[in-house]
Amino acid sequence: MSSQIVISTSSEEEYKQLVEFYHSLSSFEAIKSVSINSKELTKQYWFTTFDLFQNEIIEIPINDKSAETFFIIQLTTSSGAATYKPTKNTTTKLFSLNEDLVSQKEFKDPLNNVYTINAAISNPEPNPDFASSSSTASLLNLAGANSNIASNGQVKQKIAVMTSGGDSPGMNAAVRAVVRTGIYYGCDMYAVYEGYKGLLEGGDLLKPISWKDVRGFLSEGGTLIGTARCMEFKERWGRKQAAKNLIERGINALVVCGGDGSLTGADLFRHEWPSLVKELVEQDQSFTPEQVEPYKNLTIVGLVGSIDNDMSGTDSTIGAYSALERIVEMVDYIDATAKSHSRAFVVEVMGRHCGWLALMAGIATGADYIFIPERPPKKDQWQAELKEVCQRHREKGRRNNTVIVAEGAIDDELNPITSEDVKKVLVEIGLDTRVTILGHVQRGGTAVAHDRWLATLQGVDAVKAVLENTPSTPSPLIGINENKIIRMPLVESVKLTKSVAENIENKHFDKAIALRDSEFIDSYDNFIATTVQDDGSQLAPEGERLNIAIVHVGAPTAALNASTRSAVLYCLTRGHKPYGISNGFSGLINDGEVKEMKWLDVENWHNLGGSEIGTNRVLPSEDLGSVAYQFQKNKFDGCIIIGGFEGFTALKELYDARKQYPIFNIPILLIPSTISNNVPGTEYSLGTDTCLNTLVNYTDSIKQSASATRRRVFVVEVQGGHSGYIASFSGLVSGAVSVYTPEKKIDLTDIQEDIALLKENFKHDNGETKSGKIVIRNEVASDVYTTQLVANIIEESSKGKFGVRTAIPGHVQQGGVPSSKDRIFASRFAVKCIKFIEEFNKKNTKAVKNVSAISSEDAHSLKFHYDKISGEKVFNVDTEDNSCCVICITGSHLTFKPIQEVWENETDLVLRKGENIHWEEMNKIGDIISGRLMLRRELEANTKK
Repeated sequence: MSSQIVISTSSEEEYKQLVEFYHSLSSFEAIKSVSINSKELTKQYWFTTFDLFQNEIIEIPINDKSAETFFIIQLTTSSGAATYKPTKNTTTKLFSLNEDLVSQKEFKDPLNNVYTINAAISNPEPNPDFASSSSTASLLNLAGANSNIASNGQVKQKIAVMTSGGDSPGMNAAVRAVVRTGIYYGCDMYAVYEGYKGLLEGGDLLKPISWKDVRGFLSEGGTLIGTARCMEFKERWGRKQAAKNLIERGINALVVCGGDGSLTGADLFRHEWPSLVKELVEQDQSFTPEQVEPYKNLTIVGLVGSIDNDMSGTDSTIGAYSALERIVEMVDYIDATAKSHSRAFVVEVMGRHCGWLALMAGIATGADYIFIPERPPKKDQWQAELKEVCQRHREKGRRNNTVIVAEGAIDDELNPITSEDVKKVLVEIGLDTRVTILGHVQRGGTAVAHDRWLATLQGVDAVKAVLENTPSTPSPLIGINENKIIRMPLVESVKLTKSVAENIENKHFDKAIALRDSEFIDSYDNFIATTVQDDGSQLAPEGERLNIAIVHVGAPTAALNASTRSAVLYCLTRGHKPYGISNGFSGLINDGEVKEMKWLDVENWHNLGGSEIGTNRVLPSEDLGSVAYQFQKNKFDGCIIIGGFEGFTALKELYDARKQYPIFNIPILLIPSTISNNVPGTEYSLGTDTCLNTLVNYTDSIKQSASATRRRVFVVEVQGGHSGYIASFSGLVSGAVSVYTPEKKIDLTDIQEDIALLKENFKHDNGETKSGKIVIRNEVASDVYTTQLVANIIEESSKGKFGVRTAIPGHVQQGGVPSSKDRIFASRFAVKCIKFIEEFNKKNTKAVKNVSAISSEDAHSLKFHYDKISGEKVFNVDTEDNSCCVICITGSHLTFKPIQEVWENETDLVLRKGENIHWEEMNKIGDIISGRLMLRRELEANTKK
């Protein structure tokens, strides 16, 4: 149990002497400093003994009250008893010191506090070289007096990070990543508190921020460094004052996390910077030309923090998926009560000029209708269409209706469409209707896994962009395209974003939506096709209507049902017949369990985890003849397999069996769906996001438990088989100290390194924070070092300084309600697969003109026909090998890759995963952010000495 000694003085000089004195004693280490100059002269410096069995925190404050109490403190080695006795208080408290004090001697501190050392000491007096030592420099850095000179003699790069505009979940993760990456690369880091207001006012709103200051940021919502409106920064005099504050601190780089308005202001600041500096020298005479010489240019790097996801050029912004998750969660709850009472609900979500939240929420919640600003309905027609859609869905058997309205919804004459307007229309057709305006609940809460890793990766890249910047380089904006972090010109991205609103105001709606990314446009078309257009208006010609099978293979994941639902609904819109194969290939082989699926069968599958049609690991090779028989019997024209590596293997087996069983010469596609993300060829699988969100909640909870006891480590075992994807990403999004993956087998050296890092972390935590520690271990990371053994080794090596526990979430990682991201990607993949099958079943009419066996009824644009006598499938044109494919996301591309190509070039059959370890970079970034690489670098430097 920790206790505290307080030594107080009103003298600034005595305060500095005390700090130096206690730091010079080998038994004490500085752990915290506080400086609040803007309100009152108050300073504190906290020290702790190195030994962790009994902790004594010494706090040295300076304030306006004179120190009257002096202490007689008796110090001993850690193996003996130790006491201190205040002169005016007889209470005795214990604390320990390390073995450096080995002799008995009495001396005083600068305030004449008397010390009696009950052991021999080699050097009890303060170190005379203390002021020039490297430890002093570190101490002064903690106090905020950073040096401008790096260890290599070069001018240090000083970077400030700020959040501005509306807050969004994930901003704290971005700040944490920027600060720690900057420190790792040898930069001095500053935080700008309260947005642009902090730049303008300076003082304690613009100060150094250390490694430990951002500890615990990852799991916090909002922005812990604050954000505020600052009208003064819009004025030139305000920007000049901000420039002065930055130059005074030696800062010439700024990382801004905010929306388009904040980023526009930042780029204007950069553009004006040379003239502002010139005015500060020539007009204000605040600096000499020599003083501003290193600060002639300002580097600006932008991170987009916006729940609206309204920035052009990037697929998602920091906070967007967290806000969407809140919306989807709330609508799921609303659906439950709406079904009970057979009601309609109108849900209003944020999005003044961007309908991304409303659109994606509509897809993820199975809404009947949406209103977004990019696609405004006709002024006098939307009411009738809304009524028709909701009534049609009621007639199909639906008990509730959901309509999502973006706050910026308008009609094609720019008239606002409010939630109340929509409610009135629904009431007119007799629906008991309620309105729910979600409001700021969309901004609140901790960030989901996607926003945590996105903010972290972008924060790391932002620091790299600063260090790589030249005066001629345009200000970069860090974004993401599919799965790849990218840099874009900030000015151009902001310009395109603003042009969306301008085009809407000018009624150029086609131009407005064209400025959104292709995923937005595809998602909108898919939503309309499966809801508004399920009235028979989009039916394919009768001769082109297909029978499409859907089968689940492998372990269950959260997005199997969502993907199946979208595939079925799109099939029905086009007039195809979707068939669900029950219980995987074993159901097909043993019982021929095939069911034609109807609209009402899948209507509410969007938020159901597991597999409603059943899944297992049985492969077609168990009885290929029976599988072929069922394909022939049901006249399948295409098949969609949804699953993991077993599904991948099943696809290859069906492809290889084509010569023996020609019925398999149909388009057969795999939608990767596995929490392990081990399907070769792709970097994303359905279910991984839900799994990561589950682990985020799980690790946040056990970190809280660990924090409550102050010194506890949890070794968490995660699934993934021989794929370290889940371990790497969960380590990154949970703030784990270390991650053990199967790609890099655990050895004792790794564990020893992590023990040293844990000790270092706990040492710095004393008296300051309650921060639990997490170590992530993949289930097959080692055959020898099991989860329990790793925990035992760490606990034994800690010598009682901290406790260690194990935590195994197990199959909870496979279940649960699918995340909003998994639902969206499930819908996107499913519709693309149906379209792929449609395209492959079309043929050139010339290919069948000479086939006499085809009747006029069969002379359609299919690649094949069924013989009227035998019922066998007859191919009209040669089949192509690339009709058996995996739908893949690789880097910034979404493609269909032929199974033969992926199998031969990208597959590790022994370890059941792809040969490309695309998550390897996550491990390095995790080691940077956790401090592992810094500790390793420090130990290597000490070894060389």
